[in-house]
Amino acid sequence: MSGLLVALDVPDLDRAVQIAHEVAPHAAGFKVGLQLLLGPEPSSVERIAELGKPIFVDAKLHDIPATVERAARQLGKRGARWLTVHAGGGAEMLRAGVSGLADGSSGSGGVLAVTVLTSLDDAQLEGLGFTEGLTAQTRRLMGLAADAKAEGVICSVHEVALIDDLPLITVTPGIRPAGSAANDQLRVATPAMAVEAGATYVVVGRPITGADDLAAAAMAISAELSKAIAAAPTDSDG
Repeated sequence: MSGLLVALDVPDLDRAVQIAHEVAPHAAGFKVGLQLLLGPEPSSVERIAELGKPIFVDAKLHDIPATVERAARQLGKRGARWLTVHAGGGAEMLRAGVSGLADGSSGSGGVLAVTVLTSLDDAQLEGLGFTEGLTAQTRRLMGLAADAKAEGVICSVHEVALIDDLPLITVTPGIRPAGSAANDQLRVATPAMAVEAGATYVVVGRPITGADDLAAAAMAISAELSKAIAAAPTDSDG
C-alpha cells in the first residue's frame, strides 16, 4: 500500500481548506505542518478534519517528556490521526508522545517517529557529530520507535528497507514526480520508487499545491502510485 498524503504547506487556512477540498478525491489524507499550526487560526486541524480524511499533524515535537505528552494530548483532542515526534529525543520522550496522543485521541491516534530529515545527508550528519552515517542513525532511531510503541516512522524512500521486520508503517516525504524540482530536499524519490521500496504512505506538497490545476496534479500522482502498485510483484509471483 502507498497512499497519498497531501501536504497543506500554505500559510493561510482558508487556502489550505480550498486545496484539501479540490484534491480530496485523490488523497488518502492530509498533512498539517508547522506553518498552519502556528498560523493566526488555531483551528487548522479541526477544519481540515471536517473533510473526513485522516490528518497527519507534522508538529515534530522534541522537548522534555512531560511537555511532549501534554502537547500530544492536545493535538489528539483536535483530531490528529498521526503526530510526528523526533526520535532523536529518546525513548522516554517517544513513549510520552505515544501516551499523550492515545489519551487525547481516545486511542485512535498513532505517533510517527521522525528519523533523519530528508534535507540532511551524510556530510551534514557528520557535522552534527553523527559519525556512523545516515544508514546506521536511521536504523537506530527506527529501533527506538518500535520499542516506544510508535505506529510508524518518517524516513526517506531510500531508508524504507531498513525497517526490516519492525512493526512500523513508513511515511516518506521528499516525493517528487519525474522532472519536478527537488527544492530543499536532498534525498528525493518518485512515487513509483516509493511503491517499489514498500512505503506505506507518501507525502507530497509543492508538486501539488504549486500546480495550476491542483486536482489534476493530485490525480496524476495517485495514478502513478496505483500503476506502480499494480505492476509490483506479489508473494505468489515467487
